[in-house]
Amino acid sequence: MTGLLRPLRVRDFRLLFGGESISVVGDHFHFVALAWLTLQLTGSGLALGTVLMVAAVPRAGFMLLGGALSDRWSPRSLMLYSNAIRAVLAGILAALVLSGHAALWQLYLLAGSFGVVDALFYPAINAILPMLVDEAALPPANALMQGSQQLATMIGPALAGLVVAALQTGPAFAVDAVSFAVATTTILFVVGGRRPTRASAASGGKSPGVFSTVQAGLSYVWGDPAIRSLILLIAAFNFAFSGPLLVGLPFLADHVLGGGSATFGILLSAFGAGAVAGALIAGSLRNVRRLGTIVLTEAIGLGAGLAFIGVAPNVPVAFVVLAAMGTGAGFINVHVISWLQGRTAQEMRGRVMSMVMLGAIGLAPISYALAGAVVDLGPVPLMFGVAGAIVVAASLVGFASGAAGRITYADAEAAA
Repeated sequence: MTGLLRPLRVRDFRLLFGGESISVVGDHFHFVALAWLTLQLTGSGLALGTVLMVAAVPRAGFMLLGGALSDRWSPRSLMLYSNAIRAVLAGILAALVLSGHAALWQLYLLAGSFGVVDALFYPAINAILPMLVDEAALPPANALMQGSQQLATMIGPALAGLVVAALQTGPAFAVDAVSFAVATTTILFVVGGRRPTRASAASGGKSPGVFSTVQAGLSYVWGDPAIRSLILLIAAFNFAFSGPLLVGLPFLADHVLGGGSATFGILLSAFGAGAVAGALIAGSLRNVRRLGTIVLTEAIGLGAGLAFIGVAPNVPVAFVVLAAMGTGAGFINVHVISWLQGRTAQEMRGRVMSMVMLGAIGLAPISYALAGAVVDLGPVPLMFGVAGAIVVAASLVGFASGAAGRITYADAEAAA
């Protein structure tokens, strides 16, 4: 446990950790409120899927740009401006709802704006962490960051569901706006995460263009088989998970399991509780032998759990399965991100992490749209079954291609 708490000795990390933990709670208020507001306005699962898709398209489309900017400029500045802009956007949405003027076209417009800003934020937060703590502290630092995020996933949706049920969606969006304002304030006091002025720029020389910077990052990733394999696997996994969990699960909670917004929040919280446990376990282990084998084996279990959720007979059973899935996902996420941060050259981290994030969300728009269409047509359990089969198949391909042997901590394997 002492090793797990080591990053908290660093002032900058404490500020980052505190602000982003609060912000993530707000994110869950936003999502639960957005889902219910869209369904209230339209009554359509397809509409919810397309709103999420409108946010996901620019988030994916600008992700590589966000990575390039993180490597050229200051990750701290990108995070600061991104949080401030999102505080304003969330405040506008809260005002529209509270005044009774919210409409579907406004949700599309604001969702797209959120997507663009998110694309700048996510590579920056993954690039700044190795600038605040040393390499030995990366696994516990990632465990604390992801553990707090998953703790927010455990608490946030349940609280948001209760708030939406009692007060409707306007106050939930206001909570999100305040959370972004808090995160903006904490980043203001972070000293690290700044890049020195480039020598070429200081001497009047010409620095590489953004396109060339992005292209160099793509070449770097493609030239590393281990990173390349991991990003492809991440893309397959998240395509399978995004639509079913974010579009299909609200439908199951409301129409199959006999609940409403509160039940949906509780089920998301189950996944979050498991992910907290998984992250804490992972953070207590600096290096893990045969990391790739563990990741792919746990992914097979996640696929099986995803398929089962579609036919879960009641809320308690779905709760237990989602909690178990969260534990596996939390463990995997901590060590995969820590392995990538340690393996990647410092000047490439922003671009590599942007490609990891692109793999995680690039196919999400298609997943949301397909899930929304399936929800309106009816065969929701079949959708979960197919999604689970995709995860299992991708994991088996990973084993067959040798990815398990390439994704390893060098120190752990040398000690073995």
